Amino acid sequence: QVQLVESGGRLVQPGGSLKLSCVASRTEFTIYGMGWYRQAPGKERELVAFTESGRAIRYADPVKGRFTISRDRSKNTVYLEMTGLKPEDTAIYYCAAKHGIVAKPNIWGQGTQVTVSS
Repeated sequence: QVQLVESGGRLVQPGGSLKLSCVASRTEFTIYGMGWYRQAPGKERELVAFTESGRAIRYADPVKGRFTISRDRSKNTVYLEMTGLKPEDTAIYYCAAKHGIVAKPNIWGQGTQVTVSS
């Protein structure tokens, strides 16, 4: 079974930067898209950024121009570079992946907490 492990979440002040990483194990199984979702207290989990197997990238409107997703296929790793962080970015950030040809991610990491506060 594919497993995803996120890292990099921490407390950061508004305007700061942070880089999250996610490593996928059992990559002998087919992994198509990989990306990031987040869930803030009292809110539903929402898309942050996602890169499909065909290289197409989607960003949620609130993070466009501030966050950058990248994928290193040789390392089975996806990154999320975050700049200009705002308090509303505070959430648990989850790595997600598509195992096989599926419409929605079906593999999830345990989450890493990002807190933006002064």
